[in-house]
Amino acid sequence: MNASLPLLERVAAATVGIHSQVPPSHPSAAVGLGTERRAGGVMVDPAGLVLTVNYVLMGAQSLIVTLSNGEQRQGWVLAQDYTSGLGLVRVDGRGPHPHLLLIPSTNAVLGEDVMVVTAVGNEERRADSGIITYLGPFDAVWEYQLERCIMASAMNFGVGGGPVCNSKAQMLGLSYLSMAEIGRSVLAIPSEYFLNARDELLSHGRRTSIGPRPWLGVLSYTLRDHVVVAGVMPGSPCDKAGLKPGDVVLEVDGRGIKERKAFYSALWSRHPGDTFTFKIFRNNQVQLIDVTGVAVEDYYG
Repeated sequence: MNASLPLLERVAAATVGIHSQVPPSHPSAAVGLGTERRAGGVMVDPAGLVLTVNYVLMGAQSLIVTLSNGEQRQGWVLAQDYTSGLGLVRVDGRGPHPHLLLIPSTNAVLGEDVMVVTAVGNEERRADSGIITYLGPFDAVWEYQLERCIMASAMNFGVGGGPVCNSKAQMLGLSYLSMAEIGRSVLAIPSEYFLNARDELLSHGRRTSIGPRPWLGVLSYTLRDHVVVAGVMPGSPCDKAGLKPGDVVLEVDGRGIKERKAFYSALWSRHPGDTFTFKIFRNNQVQLIDVTGVAVEDYYG
C-alpha cells in the first residue's frame, strides 16, 4: 500500500465504532446476531451522517457511537436497506466531523491497492493493506445477493462496517463480512449502493425506487446442481410452511432450480404476499409445499 501516513490517519479519523443493544425478543436475536452488537461505521458528511452495516441496527433499542477521539455520542437510526445490507445513523452533537469522500467502485481493478480500517473497542483503530482480489456478483446462504461486490485481501477483523479505501483515501466500499474461511479476505459493499440511493434513504428511511422483495426466511446452499435447505428462521414463512433442513429444492413454481442464484431469482421475480409452490425431495419422496412470502421489514421490523 503506497498511501502516506496522513491519508491513513484521515481514514481512521472518519471511522467510528457502533454499539447497539437489542431486546432478546427481537427476531434477529434468535438467528445468531445476539443482543449486544458491535460494528464499525464511516462518517460520510461533516454533520454526523454515519454509514454502517444494517445488521447492527436491526431491532436496536439504543445506539452508542464512539468517535475516533474516544467521545461517545448517542445515535439514531435514519435508514435501513435490507437489499444491500447498508444502514444510516445520525450522530448526536455538533460537528464538523472528519468524513470520507465516497466514489463508485466502477473504475476499481483487480490487483488495485486498498486499505481497510475498522474500529475496535473505543478509540482503537486497526488497519491493514491488501489488494482487490474479486469484483463481481456474490450470493450468501441467507437471502442476500449483490450484483457486484468487492473482495480484498485483508486481515480478518471480526466486525464489519469499516471503510475500504484506495491509495488516495477515497472510499470504494464498506466492509461487510470477514471471509476467514476462504482465506485472508474481506467482502465489501461497493460505495455506489449508497451513492445511488442516498436521497431516497434520507427522505424515506428505505429504498423506494425498487419494489420490495418477498422474503421466506430460508438458509440454503448449492450441492451438486441442487439447492439444499440449510435451515429456516424461527417463525418465518418457511418455518410456518414446514420446510426443513435437508430438504432439496427441485422446483419453485414449476421452474427447475439447480443453483442458489437461480433460486433467489425465482423468489425475487414475485412480490411480498405471493405464494410459492416448492417441489422438494425429502425422505426419498417428492413433496409440494406452499410458502407465502412477506416483506423482510415485516419480520425484522
